[in-house]
Amino acid sequence: MIHLLGYYREELRGWLEEHLLPAYRADQILKWVYQNRVCQWEMMSDLPKDLRLRLSEHFIIRQGRLQQQLHSQDDTIKLLIQWVDEALTETVLIREAKRRTVCVSSQVGCAVGCDFCASGKDGLQRSLEAGEIIEQLLWAREELPGEERLSHVVIMGMGEPLANYQNTLKAVKIMNADWGLGIGARHITLSTIGLPRQIRQLAHEPYQITLAVSLHTGDDQLRQKLVPWAKKFSIGKIFDAIDYYYQQTHREVTLEYVMLEGVNCSVVDADKLADWAHKSRCSVNLINYNTVRETGYQAATSATKRTFVQRLKQRGVNVHIRQSRGADTNAACGQLRRKFQS
Repeated sequence: MIHLLGYYREELRGWLEEHLLPAYRADQILKWVYQNRVCQWEMMSDLPKDLRLRLSEHFIIRQGRLQQQLHSQDDTIKLLIQWVDEALTETVLIREAKRRTVCVSSQVGCAVGCDFCASGKDGLQRSLEAGEIIEQLLWAREELPGEERLSHVVIMGMGEPLANYQNTLKAVKIMNADWGLGIGARHITLSTIGLPRQIRQLAHEPYQITLAVSLHTGDDQLRQKLVPWAKKFSIGKIFDAIDYYYQQTHREVTLEYVMLEGVNCSVVDADKLADWAHKSRCSVNLINYNTVRETGYQAATSATKRTFVQRLKQRGVNVHIRQSRGADTNAACGQLRRKFQS
């Protein structure tokens, strides 16, 4: 069976023509799925019955199964989705003022193995197909009333999206397309640990998405401890790629930084971060750490965060602190999946 959500409109039109069917039916099908929120062939009333039957024999619209759903006190919803091979991924719907943001996963597990993160504790199982990335958005959208729409996407759930480059970028195009979910490119953020070759490749893609690089420290030695993949490329190499990306796109890159008490939040750490941020005209997004018990790391205290932010501002860095969401529902990425599997 073909996963419909992984098809571009051109691909669906091509399939219809190949099977001697009218290509214009593709627009009707996609409108039902992406605009009318219909995932059952029998409900697509403007398609002939024999066509609906034929499509149902070749295409599956949604192949995942909602395994668990957790609602937090701040109205964040965390979904655990199980795929046909029993692989599990996490998706989060975040309601904030007028924003309706979905955090999607790009892989099952993660090969990066960040020392403080739950996602990579069991390694990488496999990458997600483009349709599976898109399907997470449809599951999240079901949690919204009919008058509300998804406004933002952050690709910063389980996995390293640039290690699943083709599927991630195909999903981005479907998210952005007027025949797809119609989410503005500038409302789509892709978060990477920093793969220089792929960052340079991304610079030539025709999408004005936001690129975020998870730096977590400005020190190479500490970064290799926190992020095992950092042994493959230095911070300097990453920023060479960031500079190239900026030169090609003129879009500012965001540096993401998880604040870990006693690890990366001293004034010296702030100065190293400021040096890198100034080098490539980057803004900084500080992240409150959602504690993963087995890692031994602790979230930075309020006093530590205050001093760290003050120092960055003194150095002229454009800095923001991301508000923690879903703290009462296994908030750290990968926690819900590990708990379900244990």
